[in-house]
Amino acid sequence: MSCWNCWHEENFADMTFEVRCAISADHPSLPGHFPDAPLVPGVLILDEVRAALLDWQKDYELAAIRAVKFLQPLKPEQQFTICFSVNDYDPSEINFCCRIKGRVIAEGQLEVYCRTKVTS
Repeated sequence: MSCWNCWHEENFADMTFEVRCAISADHPSLPGHFPDAPLVPGVLILDEVRAALLDWQKDYELAAIRAVKFLQPLKPEQQFTICFSVNDYDPSEINFCCRIKGRVIAEGQLEVYCRTKVTS
C-alpha cells in the first residue's frame, strides 16, 4: 500500500484522483484538540477522504477503512492533497494518501462498493 502509485503516468487516467482541501480553523472540534496548539483530529481527515471519494466516484460508498496510518500532524488551515488509486487486482480496494507538499501525512486502504451496481 503506497501512495506513490499516484505519481505514475496513470495519474491522469480514470483510476486515480487528487483533490486539495483544508480544515477550517473555526471547526468546532479544534478547540478541544489541543488547546493553544490545535491539530486536526484524524477522524476529520478521514471525513475529508470520504467526501473526496464521493466527489470522485459518485456511485461509490465506503464500506470499510481497511488500514490507516497517520504519519504527520495536520494543522488547521493547512492545505493538503488527497490522492486515490484503485488496486490493480481488486477495484473494490482503493488506496489513499494525504500529502502536504509531497510529504505523506496519512495513508491507507478503503473498501468500497458501487451503490448502483446491477446484479443478475
